Amino acid sequence: EVQLVESGGGSVQAGGSLRLSCAASGYTYSRYYMGWFRQAPGKEREGVATIYAGGGWTYYVDSVKGRFTISQDNAKNTVYLQMNSLKPEDTAMYYCAAGPRTSGYVLDPTKYNYWGQGTLVAVSS
Repeated sequence: EVQLVESGGGSVQAGGSLRLSCAASGYTYSRYYMGWFRQAPGKEREGVATIYAGGGWTYYVDSVKGRFTISQDNAKNTVYLQMNSLKPEDTAMYYCAAGPRTSGYVLDPTKYNYWGQGTLVAVSS
């Protein structure tokens, strides 16, 4: 059974930091992209960052470049999202997801097969 379990969300003031974790199990971790997505109330789910578990290649959406860092610990099948300089507009439910290598945009949610339950990040001004 595939499981993705997120942790690390919480409430923080603008300018603060949080580190999200996602522990994966039940599939061959190294063959998949591991992505972080977020969804704010009333908005569509958007991709934030992704990492190719087999090689470490990363990609970020423009709005988080320079503030967020995605990383992984292959020995633990765990991916992290370090979020610095948080802004109120970063407030959302954050999800991790796993998807195989495919063509097209790497942060297209439809290309990710497995999803975690989400962890809430709330940034106050």
